[in-house]
Amino acid sequence: MLRSLKIENFRCFPSFELNKLGRINLLVGKNNSGKTSILEAIQMLYSENNLETLGDTMKNRGEYLLDEGKNEYDIRHLFYGHEINLDSEFSIEGINLENNNRLKFSLSLIEDSDLIEDSNLESFDIVPRLMIKWLPKEKGEINFPLSINGGLNVDYFRRQRLQRTLRGTNKTDKPTQFVRSSSLDKETMKNLFDQIVLTPDEDLVIQALKSIEPDIERIASINPRLRGSFVVQKTNNSDQRIPLASMINFQRIPIGSMGDGISRILGLTLAIINAKNGVLLVDEIDTGLHFSAMSDMWKLLYETAKRLNVQVFATTHSRDCWESLAEIAEAKDSSENDITIHRIEKGRASSIVIGEDEMAIAAERGIEVR
Repeated sequence: MLRSLKIENFRCFPSFELNKLGRINLLVGKNNSGKTSILEAIQMLYSENNLETLGDTMKNRGEYLLDEGKNEYDIRHLFYGHEINLDSEFSIEGINLENNNRLKFSLSLIEDSDLIEDSNLESFDIVPRLMIKWLPKEKGEINFPLSINGGLNVDYFRRQRLQRTLRGTNKTDKPTQFVRSSSLDKETMKNLFDQIVLTPDEDLVIQALKSIEPDIERIASINPRLRGSFVVQKTNNSDQRIPLASMINFQRIPIGSMGDGISRILGLTLAIINAKNGVLLVDEIDTGLHFSAMSDMWKLLYETAKRLNVQVFATTHSRDCWESLAEIAEAKDSSENDITIHRIEKGRASSIVIGEDEMAIAAERGIEVR
C-alpha cells in the first residue's frame, strides 16, 4: 500500500503531496480541485509499461488534437498549465507503507536526433520524442516519437494493446481497477464477472447486491451480443425460489431495470474483487446510491479491502458519503487507524488529512469537511 504520494507538474498540480494514507482514502473538495487527477496519477504510477493507461486517461477526457479529429491525443493537457516544451516533465512518486520502497512514473519530452527542417510543429524546431520511465528500474522505460503536430497517434496505443495481449503481459504486479463516475460499462463488468464466476467470490457479489435489493438470489451474464448484459433472479413474498426464467411475464430481470444503485454496487464489487493485492480507484463513489445504502457500501468495501489486501482511493461531493464512512471508522477496531479523509484545496501543496478521531467529531458536531 502507498504511505504517501507526490505529484509534480501534472494536470492542475505544480507540486502536491498526500501523506498519512490508509487502506481507505476518501478525497473531498470543491469542483476542479484535482480529485480525479489524483486518481489518474495513482493509476499511472502502477501502470508498469502499460501505455493503455495513458491513452485511456486522455480518451476519457476527450483530449484530442482538434485538427486531427480523434486520431491524435493532445498531451499538453497532461502537464501543468497545458503548456509543453523540450525538457517538460511531470512525475508521480509513491512510497510503499510495507517496505518504504520508492515507486515513480515520469513522462518527459526529449530531443529527437533527427532534425526536421521547416517543421510546422509550432512549439519546436525539431520533432521531440516522449520518454516514459518507471521506477524501480526493472519496470523499464519507453520512448516514442510525437507526430509532426505534436500529438500522440491513437493507433500506437491500439497496437500496444494487441502486442501485450499476444505476449500475455496484460497483468501487472499491482492490479488496478478504475471505476469512473459513469460506472463501468457492461462489457468491462462482464469480463470482471467472468474472472470470479463459480468461485467463492461470486457469493460476495450476491451479498453486495442484497444490500440494495434483499430479494436477489442469483446473477448471471447472458447473451454476448448484448455486450455483457446481466440478469438477476429474485424470491417472491413467500420466500420461495422463483425459476430464473419466470420472473415478470416469464422473463428474467435485466439488472439495468433495477436502477442505478444496483449497477453501481455491482461494478464496485466486481472491481474490488479483481483488484486483489492492488488498488481500487473510484470517482464520485456515491453516484447512483441513496444515502441509506452508503453505510452498507462502505462496510462492504472496507471488509473486502482488508480481506483481499486492496487499497482504496475514492472521491465524493456528498456529505452523506463521508459521514457514512465516519460511522464505519468509529465502529471498527480502533487499533487499526486505516481510514482517512483528505480535503483537496486548490493552491495548497498538500492535502488536509482528517483521521478517524477527527471524522467522528466532525460527524457528531455537524462540522463540514468537504
